[in-house]
Amino acid sequence: MFHYYTAGFGIVTEHWHKAIHLAAVLSLIYLIFPGPSRLLGPRIYGVPLLDWLLAPTIIAASIYLPVVFDELTFRIGMPNTTDVTMGTIMVVLTLEAARRAMGPVLPGIVVIFILYALFGHRIDGVLSHPGADWNGLINHVYLTQEGIFGIPAKVVSTFVFHFVLFGVIATRMGLGQFFIDLASVIAGRYPGGPAKVAVVSSAMFGSISGSSIANTVTTGSLTIPAMKKIGYRAHFAGGVEAAASAGGQITPPIMGAAAFVMIEFLEIPLTTLLLAAAVPAFMHFLGVFVQVHFEAKRLGLRGMDPADLPRLWPTVAHGWPTVIPLVILVWTIVAGYTPYLAAFYGITACIVIGFLNPRNRLTLTDLWFAFETGARYALAVGAAAAAVGIVVGVITLTGAGFRVGFIVTQAAARTAESFAPLIALLPDGTLTMQGVTLFLTLVFVALVCVAMGAGIPTTALYIVLAAIAAPAVMQLGVPPLAAHLFILYFGILADLTPPVCVSAYAAAGIAGANPFRTGLTAFRLGLGKAIVPFVFAYAPVMLVVLPGFEFGEFVMVALSCAAGVSALGIALTGFLFAPLSWLGRLPLIAASLLMISPSLNATLIGLALVMPVVLVNWFAARRRPVQALSG
Repeated sequence: MFHYYTAGFGIVTEHWHKAIHLAAVLSLIYLIFPGPSRLLGPRIYGVPLLDWLLAPTIIAASIYLPVVFDELTFRIGMPNTTDVTMGTIMVVLTLEAARRAMGPVLPGIVVIFILYALFGHRIDGVLSHPGADWNGLINHVYLTQEGIFGIPAKVVSTFVFHFVLFGVIATRMGLGQFFIDLASVIAGRYPGGPAKVAVVSSAMFGSISGSSIANTVTTGSLTIPAMKKIGYRAHFAGGVEAAASAGGQITPPIMGAAAFVMIEFLEIPLTTLLLAAAVPAFMHFLGVFVQVHFEAKRLGLRGMDPADLPRLWPTVAHGWPTVIPLVILVWTIVAGYTPYLAAFYGITACIVIGFLNPRNRLTLTDLWFAFETGARYALAVGAAAAAVGIVVGVITLTGAGFRVGFIVTQAAARTAESFAPLIALLPDGTLTMQGVTLFLTLVFVALVCVAMGAGIPTTALYIVLAAIAAPAVMQLGVPPLAAHLFILYFGILADLTPPVCVSAYAAAGIAGANPFRTGLTAFRLGLGKAIVPFVFAYAPVMLVVLPGFEFGEFVMVALSCAAGVSALGIALTGFLFAPLSWLGRLPLIAASLLMISPSLNATLIGLALVMPVVLVNWFAARRRPVQALSG
């Protein structure tokens, strides 16, 4: 209620707003995720006694900063004993809250950064820094706007929470079901229909949820059983839903929390990011759709029974009122108002239309549970923002971001030198040393994103890597928006990477499949997304909004990217018109890599590799029925 009210009638002073948000979120974690009774004392109303004490303690530590805010002007850099004590409590309890809400990996990474800040002066080489004592660290991560109360906390408390709440209420008032029904009308009748419905509905639902897990459990509860019913294996059905649902975090207009952090880092309007993300998001869903289609062809799967499909006009007639809040939200953003005011209007429209819509009426009980769900969703994100704020503070205190960027670019440049003989053999303009260096830098950064993303969520991963990896990419001439989107895309791909891939595990639970195998399948289905960030890093024209945009170049780059994504999807599926051998798949993989380059020569070479495979496979498919008859 606090966030809903302030979004519409005015946010309080920024330092108070962030403090109230963190106080509520972190204290609630201690009450909703209580510790074991044997360590924390007897339970009172289901919560151990010590947790009842820790909840108000972290409230006090959060509120202390705005209370003494005016005094800090005279002692920044010279914290007194109370400052250090309250800051220490805040750091320790924030790490414990993050552990309870998200597991031990993220707090463990934060502890490593804290140790680096305290003892990094003892390291030899590029990563060495002058060092900091505990008082200096607390001063930086607690009393300034560079740490716990920095940009991550600001974004979560002013943007992210509001859009999460909008998505929850919009789903409860019927917009999510309308999208699923509409997707069934569009794609359900074609081969592998339920899987295509999963892709289309996840794209639509992702536009309002911005959450991979919420997308998976909402649309997957309908699409996964339908996929299994027509013949898809359980792990593949779960993988399709998880891979498609991961696109929700990059699908406008309501992208994931990391997107809102990005606009604050880059100081750009939300509309700029939404326009830039549109084409890359389409390419992600295209990559999943291609694999789903050819998997259905390979298995000979049919579409859904027409009797089970909703009809277009009744679906539109019953569901169109639920779209009005989304239209209002998008219009408010495009008109130039603040994102949180747009969310306020969208939430208000959901409530009003939900109460008035006779076909899917929203009750006060529904609204209560929607607000409760929205608050619960905010807990993990809020804890992550506070914990990662410590990491950001350490990076700015030690200058680690520039040091890591230097290491990555130097390693890429040395590795690129070994490719010089190959570059010399190719036609002029096909590959350059600078292009290979950029490619290797992007590969190294992508591997770091995937490796770290196996343990921490997308938003936290993006914030960390935006500080330490984005500078390395930008040093090679990639525009800041493209560099940050590159990191975001590979962070989301890490959502599908075993051993920690929560979306895939949620889908596996619905499908009754092996979680690890479902995760591997989801990762394979989402690999088309791995090409897209390289394309807009090499050719930022794909992002539309950057200076120097030319429509002709944009069309060429978009078509080349779509062809590359499709070629990779076919290669991974192993089927086009007929089954493909590994000898037939390799040229398709090579072609998909060549097509990420904006060079016309590289694109033409990629097409030259694809065409023989297509022709040979087409003739092989034509011979199969004859051979079957003769047999």
